[in-house]
Amino acid sequence: MSQAIIDGLDELVGLLISDGYQVIGPTVSGSAIVLAEPTGAAQLPAGWGVETGPGHYRLRRRDDDAMFGHSAGPQSWKTFLHPARRKLWSATADGSYEAADEERPRYAFLGVRGCDLAAITKLRDVLTGGSHPDGNFEARHQSLFVVAVNCTEPGEVCFCASMGTGPAAGPGADLTLTELTPTDGHRFLADAGTEAGRSMLGRLGHRDATEDEAGGAYAAVEAAADRMGRAMPEVDLRALLAGSRESQHWEDVADRCLTCGNCTMVCPTCFCTTTEDVTDLTGDHAERWQRWSSCFELDFSSVHGGSVRSSGESRYRHWLTHKLGTWHDQFGASGCVGCGRCIAWCPVGIDLTEEVGRLAGEAAHG
Repeated sequence: MSQAIIDGLDELVGLLISDGYQVIGPTVSGSAIVLAEPTGAAQLPAGWGVETGPGHYRLRRRDDDAMFGHSAGPQSWKTFLHPARRKLWSATADGSYEAADEERPRYAFLGVRGCDLAAITKLRDVLTGGSHPDGNFEARHQSLFVVAVNCTEPGEVCFCASMGTGPAAGPGADLTLTELTPTDGHRFLADAGTEAGRSMLGRLGHRDATEDEAGGAYAAVEAAADRMGRAMPEVDLRALLAGSRESQHWEDVADRCLTCGNCTMVCPTCFCTTTEDVTDLTGDHAERWQRWSSCFELDFSSVHGGSVRSSGESRYRHWLTHKLGTWHDQFGASGCVGCGRCIAWCPVGIDLTEEVGRLAGEAAHG
């Protein structure tokens, strides 16, 4: 059986925990919906939505008890697969060396949207597809169980439809849920995408979905594609960015950009790292750590003699050109999934869809 109706998520969460998974899902904390470790469905953000815009994110109460009626929060699933900081090794003054004993949790992700599911796949291709795969990411990804959620209510900064990553979750999930209108309790249409997903669905209390239930769920997802808050211009982005290198528009962006790197930190596909060595006060013990880095950092492009990209203009241009253009040359696809996080969490509200739109307008008018 690959499709069914399940009532609530308590049983699913309980089974995943009993199978040894560390379940990660959305929860309300402070003034945001963040990814944490719920022990049951009661900790999911039922009845909460979000209001987003350039440089703007606010929780709001919904008129119903939908658990997944909200768009992307400040974190992405990258946090768990590609940690922001991890120790690589340690050494002592006598020359002894010890590789880090890295924890590699067995994760179950609950509530992964289509944009983020695509981002996980892109990260996998980047970090494990080359000649020197990231073993830590590879181990975490291989043991992963993914419960995706089709989006029926996109946010104001979402543009996944124009990037081809949503609102329907694509391949890669073990189970995909579509939340039905919560008028008489929480019900979900469940589709199994893998053998592990089919096995889990068989263990859950369920009934067969009717044609009306399945059709209504899919219609709601299709309708969400027409209600995106943003859209990327329908042009050849790769060619546009390559041809816009000398555009005066980059100066306008630089006048607003703080080069803080927020966009790269919240982006679900940015993967760059650097290493740092630390010692104790005596110098007898040293450690090497890997941490996330950003192309907005002045030292990111530093070579002998100084930084290659010393201006904010050149750093923003590099980030956007790589994300939407040269990523194709490296990895065969765009690096953007249309989640809108970089718009909402930019402190000055820079909107990459608007910036690209202006570049497209310049190119169209010569």
